[in-house]
Amino acid sequence: MTADTTLDLLDNDPVFNLKGGMLTMTVVELARLSQDHFARQLAEKVEQAPNFFVDTPVVIALDKLTDRIDAAALKGLLEICRQHGLQPVALRGGESFRPLAQSAGMVLVPVGRQREKSIETPALRPEPAPVAQAQRAAPSGGGKLITEPVRSGQQVYARGGDLIVMAPVSAGAELLADGHIHVYGPLRGRALAGVQGNTEARIFCQNLEAELVSIAGHYKVAEDLRKEKQWKQAVHISLDGDSLKMTAL
Repeated sequence: MTADTTLDLLDNDPVFNLKGGMLTMTVVELARLSQDHFARQLAEKVEQAPNFFVDTPVVIALDKLTDRIDAAALKGLLEICRQHGLQPVALRGGESFRPLAQSAGMVLVPVGRQREKSIETPALRPEPAPVAQAQRAAPSGGGKLITEPVRSGQQVYARGGDLIVMAPVSAGAELLADGHIHVYGPLRGRALAGVQGNTEARIFCQNLEAELVSIAGHYKVAEDLRKEKQWKQAVHISLDGDSLKMTAL
């Protein structure tokens, strides 16, 4: 084989692959334009669950914004997001927002028909979550016990303790706890334990089919979880250094 032939082979050897995938993405949907209010309310949400917002990629949705926004106002909002750990990667809205997105070096995502759910920290929720009716008793230590299914769009937070769910958790539902999370049924939604930074928190479930699991801000999404041999099995999830460890129950 000549040197030229070797160079030709190297030239044709792919240096990258294009693959489709699904990424968990948070949408910041703007209703009105007020940088002072935006900064204050975002700071309050981050204070509720600081590890959840670290390096979180977000899409800034402008399609429901009632006020006019220009490049300077957008720059200010993006800076506030980054100061609180959020990483804006795109704008969402109609074609009229394309020049604005380009001015900020961002891509424009068209308004889709995908189903979304609100991510609300419990202290800021304007009204009780529908799943609150499922609460029957509370474990000691400020924990919470849920005895009915947690459905898509519902969020349950066990502040200061463990969360125990004695029923299935649907895709699109979200469980948060300062302590451990126990799910005695299929876990198909998101489970975030140790949201205030407790690295000793654990997640236990009878059937792992989750969209995302997280302990103290360290997480794995469904694409990674499907590669684990414990997928669709009973599993105990703990934090080992900076990685999540999966152990069969």
